[in-house]
Amino acid sequence: MARFLLSPKYKDFLRHRGASVEFLEGTTAAGKTTVGAVKFLLMVAADNCGKSSVIAGLDNGTVEKNIINADFGLIDVFGDQLEYNGNGTSRIKLPHLLLHTGSGDRVIYVLGYDDSKRWKKALGGQLYGLYIDELNIANMDFVREASMRCDYLIGTLNPDSPELPVYKEYINHARPLPQYATDGPEELRAMLDEPEKPGWVWWYFSFDHNAALSAEKRRKIVDAVPPGTKIYKNKILGLRGKATGLVFSNFDRHRHCISAEAAAKDRFIQFSLGVDTSYSSKSDDTIAFAFVGITADHRCILLAEKVYNNRDLNTPVAPSDTVKNLVAFADRCRERWGAFRDIFIDSADAATITECGKYKRQSGCLYNFYPAWKKTKIFDRILLQSGWYAHDQFLVVDDCAVFCGEMDRYSWQDDKDATPEDGNDHMINATQYAWLPYKEKIGGETP
Repeated sequence: MARFLLSPKYKDFLRHRGASVEFLEGTTAAGKTTVGAVKFLLMVAADNCGKSSVIAGLDNGTVEKNIINADFGLIDVFGDQLEYNGNGTSRIKLPHLLLHTGSGDRVIYVLGYDDSKRWKKALGGQLYGLYIDELNIANMDFVREASMRCDYLIGTLNPDSPELPVYKEYINHARPLPQYATDGPEELRAMLDEPEKPGWVWWYFSFDHNAALSAEKRRKIVDAVPPGTKIYKNKILGLRGKATGLVFSNFDRHRHCISAEAAAKDRFIQFSLGVDTSYSSKSDDTIAFAFVGITADHRCILLAEKVYNNRDLNTPVAPSDTVKNLVAFADRCRERWGAFRDIFIDSADAATITECGKYKRQSGCLYNFYPAWKKTKIFDRILLQSGWYAHDQFLVVDDCAVFCGEMDRYSWQDDKDATPEDGNDHMINATQYAWLPYKEKIGGETP
């Protein structure tokens, strides 16, 4: 029997009992298929109901290659306890596994969900277990038909378009175990928003959870996938996304990120602060502050950022709180970088703008609060900023982690021409609100 390294989270996964449905979502090469299939057979072996089970993948060849005969696949792990009959037998015509246990053999059909005639033959009765590999690309008729016939289901998947029906109908009804409630990307966990179903457990696994994956192998996998592509977002970043590519695909952290010490050596001719707001406590949407400086040689540098998310706060932030937080942030930026007065707030947020006006009247603060200048359309803002990246005229202080993270995720929609997604953009928007009034000073001679 083959032995392989297991991370603590995978050990918890293998030990966990009481789930009727388990979804394993995450990056490529995270070990989901390998460890998921092992647990599935352990669960089948422990069941005494006498029902058959099913392992399903894209097609039979894929299941054989990736699950049954792979290194550390089921044959490796279970050895003589497992018998694979790829062409069926005289008694059981369909391809199947026989798992030999102390209480008798367990029949596990091997199916490709690409062949409806074949899988319909295997689904004539009730099942105990159902294992679906790459659930995100599975035939939905198969998923619906097979899942209602089984007592226990495991599905593995890489994140994909959040509009796929499999998410709304199945995956988003599951929840992580309490000890992993904050494990996995926050924006992905926020998508688990359908009514919770008892016994449905969602697991997130990444490169970090694959204890057998070497640093060198991980690097080769990441380097082989072009940043800015949908596959990079789904399989390398482990994020759902329907978009075909990154909006700012020419943003390069090595090229465009600088230290605060390096930025301090520039001569700045203009400072500005932009604010984008969302007070939702049920999403990844944030309240974002962005402080930028424009240099004498016509570069724009994002110097500081601050982000609040009401979902993460015990006491949610209201517009009246935002004003105080904003002024405190502005004071810190002024003391660190230099004097400025103008702050530009998302013009759609009348409540925050009103509170800022009230605060100025009551406190006599010197900052001016203006609605953001949005006459420049989003697509045109993207063109400007992309052009500045191309000529190293837009830089980012390297501790602005939220902005850099959005650069890695903000993507084009694939069902609307030249339209970015509505998400992963709050710090991007705040930054744009800061530089929009002064765009003529960036990237060329000041008129």
